[in-house]
Amino acid sequence: MNQYELIATSTFGIEAVVKRELIALGYKIVSTENGKVTFLSDEAGIARANLWLRSADRVLLKIGEFKATTFDELFDKTTALDWAKYIPKDGKFDVNGKSVKSKLFSISDCQAIVKKSIVGSLKKEYKIDWFPESGANYDVLISILKDVATLTIDTSGAGLHKRGYRIKNVEAPVKETLAAAMILLSYYSKDRVLYDVFCGSGTIPIEAALIARNIAPGISRDFASKHWDFIGNDIWKTETKKAYLAIDYDADIKIYASDISEKNLAAAIENAEEAGVDDCIEFKVSDFNDLILENNHGIVISNPPYGERLSDDNEVKKMYRKLGNKFNSLDTWSKYYLTSFSEFEIYYNKKADRDRRLYNGRLEVKYYQYYGPRPPLKD
Repeated sequence: MNQYELIATSTFGIEAVVKRELIALGYKIVSTENGKVTFLSDEAGIARANLWLRSADRVLLKIGEFKATTFDELFDKTTALDWAKYIPKDGKFDVNGKSVKSKLFSISDCQAIVKKSIVGSLKKEYKIDWFPESGANYDVLISILKDVATLTIDTSGAGLHKRGYRIKNVEAPVKETLAAAMILLSYYSKDRVLYDVFCGSGTIPIEAALIARNIAPGISRDFASKHWDFIGNDIWKTETKKAYLAIDYDADIKIYASDISEKNLAAAIENAEEAGVDDCIEFKVSDFNDLILENNHGIVISNPPYGERLSDDNEVKKMYRKLGNKFNSLDTWSKYYLTSFSEFEIYYNKKADRDRRLYNGRLEVKYYQYYGPRPPLKD
């Protein structure tokens, strides 16, 4: 098999989580930068990364990287890359782009030049003038940062947050990849009790159940690179089969999800059923204040309502004060909250051990982390 340089992209702030996932999957890390982790892999690894990465947004195949300060330079250096190694005669592709702090700042011009260059390269290699574009997708991204152009092909297709289970939605859902990162940052394991007391459409408990049962998040969806000739269908079949064999059906999982909205809970149950983990989660219509909780080294991970989802700040402050009163007395618990409310710690009445600046979609949020003691070792 050949070796490739791949880039796992991520939301700002969770690059370390993505890196940890890649290392656990056995990949060699090349570099970690804002919003991306570069690693080495073979063809099988392209399939495996797409199937298994929980917190990454996409997996990109790196074709080339070079300095470009003029359009001629961009055209010539793009043409010099071996595009026919990846894109067949019938391959179809669009070119998307972004440019930051670079002389070539016109995205539309850069996209047009890269498209023209790739088409010219393929015409020369295949000795044809017209391409039917009836085959698989090979979408190209031109990214220019400080005059350095990086050309990649998207191996994922739809973003990796699209697991395939979200058939019902609610207002302001947490993104699946972010929910997975929140859980991975908590070091949750299947032998611990986990609560989400503002479960909404169920993303956090569903992602936790997928982790506890060791279900690959991409096991039920399609990927662009599933249809690429140079990878081959046999590799995808093998990696998918391995993923199914890795599922832990015998795990004793204790995940609890509650919400005050019957509509939200109905959506969460339906989504959990679609994900195949409804038997791992106990759902309940309840205010968090009414829950009876044991001081048993549990974990609470929640995305509580904030200004965008409640009518005024007074409601938010009152709710966070009650939340602190409820959970601060549970001294063996670990607690994790995602919110954009800047005064969270004041009204929760406890300073977090750590807070991380993250993004839920385009909304800047903070992830407040309160660490509990390690649970005692089981006999």
